[in-house]
Amino acid sequence: MPAVEKEIPIISRTRIAQAAQLACLLEVSAPKPGNVNRHNDFADARFADFVISAVAIGPAMEGAARTGVGHTIWRAIRDTQRLVRTNTNLGMVLLLAPLVKACSYTHSSQAERKARAEGQRRNSQTRSKVGDAELRESLAQVLAALTVEDALRAYAAIRLARPGGLGQTSQADVASEPSITLYQAMALAQERDALAREYATDFAITFETSYPALKDAWHVSGDLSTAIVQAHLTTLAQVPDTLIARKRGTDMAVQVSRWASDVLAVGGVFTAQGQAKLAELDRALRDEGHTLNPGTTADLTTAAIFLLLLHDWQVP
Repeated sequence: MPAVEKEIPIISRTRIAQAAQLACLLEVSAPKPGNVNRHNDFADARFADFVISAVAIGPAMEGAARTGVGHTIWRAIRDTQRLVRTNTNLGMVLLLAPLVKACSYTHSSQAERKARAEGQRRNSQTRSKVGDAELRESLAQVLAALTVEDALRAYAAIRLARPGGLGQTSQADVASEPSITLYQAMALAQERDALAREYATDFAITFETSYPALKDAWHVSGDLSTAIVQAHLTTLAQVPDTLIARKRGTDMAVQVSRWASDVLAVGGVFTAQGQAKLAELDRALRDEGHTLNPGTTADLTTAAIFLLLLHDWQVP
């Protein structure tokens, strides 16, 4: 069945940037298993660090429509690292930067077409239909247009953030200067990194798993924090977390996905039994070195929250 497009307001660049910031805030505030949240800090990354980081990316996201994706990534991480001393948001920024640019293009082109059709300039009350399919089409265009300069900037941001468990690769290693586009670099890394796989597949996980799960859970619960946890569990169950895989191996990542599936099998956040198993999962994932932290899943969940906010500004 084709997706139903929902009529939404033309959103300014400022509002789009605010959606990106709010997505980061809502993600870290929800009590997702194994992640930093408002009830749990890590020794080297506190809840407050993530809140500060969400604010820090605002200028970069607001400027995303006017610059390259790589520059947006680099500026967001540079601004974050000026305020916090740990990697809090590299994965989120890698996903949000092309989404924000695609969203800005989609809304701008819709507004221009409507203004031409009406023979007048768009004002603050103009409305236009922008559906998921159209946004994803714009995103595909943004990703296909990524350049070597985007790769240079993104690599610099990754080195600045110093993410854990990165390792080394024989092709397009982030420790070296890239000679290929950011899209090509991500395609090379897609088997070992789910965020890179998003670039290579026009954000298949976000649009086909995480976002639908979040919408469904939101419609059932009416509570965004509850919906975020359920969407996080759904994504984790279907997509083994590649941060866990890099730190503890693929077998362990697959095992964690099975544990998430077990929680969903008894209702997830919507039943007492599911909540009890969710608490067990949370305890199991909180080892001292947080090597079982499903951080990649958290990043994918953030992208889904961003999409939900674009479609319903009244969600929070």
